[in-house]
Amino acid sequence: MDIATLIGLILGAVMVVFGIISSGGVAALGNFYDLPSIIITIGGSLSGLIGSYTLKESIAYLKGFSYAMKDPKIDNGTTISKIIELSNVARKEGLLALEEVAQTLEDSFMQKGILLIVDGTEPELVRGIMETELINMDERHKAGAGFFDTWATLGPAWGMIGTLVGLVNMLKKLDDASSIGPNMAVALLTTLYGSLIANWLCTPIANKLKNINSKEYQMKEIVIEGLLSIQAGENPRVIEEKLKSFLAPSERKAIGAEEGGGEA
Repeated sequence: MDIATLIGLILGAVMVVFGIISSGGVAALGNFYDLPSIIITIGGSLSGLIGSYTLKESIAYLKGFSYAMKDPKIDNGTTISKIIELSNVARKEGLLALEEVAQTLEDSFMQKGILLIVDGTEPELVRGIMETELINMDERHKAGAGFFDTWATLGPAWGMIGTLVGLVNMLKKLDDASSIGPNMAVALLTTLYGSLIANWLCTPIANKLKNINSKEYQMKEIVIEGLLSIQAGENPRVIEEKLKSFLAPSERKAIGAEEGGGEA
């Protein structure tokens, strides 16, 4: 689990609760619960989501919440080190020796690329196949993040609908002083709930999914460039320096320290 995401969500909830309690005491928490407001805002925004996607897509994208809570452990430095290791094997024993190594890899994308190379696939075709998979992965991940972006848009919009409902009911019954408070509560709380949906939950989750996708996309770009360089018979030292360009300067020294540098 990614502790930062969990801390962010908990801290956001704590800040809201603290703001309520500090100004009105613990008893004030009850003022911020209103069932009609919850139904209008949460139920309405969910209905908008279901209307925007198929049921199968909605269920699949909702699982993105659990994925956002995980730490995928994407380490480009480790990926580059593995590619340098593979390049040394290919240089010493030939490309066919990589087939046995591929069976031990946990990265299915890298494994697929190696097997394509071992089968004698043309470099341009290898690039085309792997980039097609990369592009489709990117589209799937963006669609998942877009689901939460859509929810972040619908939440405040339905909050505004609830506000209008509350105001209309209040204005219709201005002669009844006892109805003004409850109707105004619905009007204000729906806006609050909509803002919480967008800014406390959906936008952070969407941003986390985009961040994970960006890192995974870069990692797979490194794999593609590295494997094509191996196929082209480039020197492991050259491959190492080429792939290091994907990393921040502060991350580059660690690779040479771990691997002792590529083979000259």
